[in-house]
Amino acid sequence: MSREEKVEADVLKGTTLKVYRFMFKEGKPVGIHDVQRGAGLSSPSLASYHVEKLLNAGLIRRQDGGYIVDRVLFENMVRVKRTLIPLQAANATFFLTALLILFTYLRPPEVTSTYVFSLAVIFVAFVASLYEMRGALSRV
Repeated sequence: MSREEKVEADVLKGTTLKVYRFMFKEGKPVGIHDVQRGAGLSSPSLASYHVEKLLNAGLIRRQDGGYIVDRVLFENMVRVKRTLIPLQAANATFFLTALLILFTYLRPPEVTSTYVFSLAVIFVAFVASLYEMRGALSRV
């Protein structure tokens, strides 16, 4: 683990991670009071404390009278407005669609070992993609 990764791991915990997530989801400069309300903090000074931690770690920067995320640490995520969607969701959707097509349109008159094997492989791939998606969501 590099020094930068260690600093990020030390900083991005608990409430500071919550503040970082809020700022990332906003996608625009936010002020201290916005952070307080958005992250559900009890006071502006507490919001300021966590913003300073993020500033010192180089994860956010000042811009247009507020603060904005400078370094994105959520890998394999797509932001649609204020929602984060893991890219693994596309894989899970693909494999689920493949299973449904195999069960409905491509089902042979007699169930063969090849058909069962293809169902099993696609099912395992679907479950693996769900597991990866769950892991990605837990890091957010």
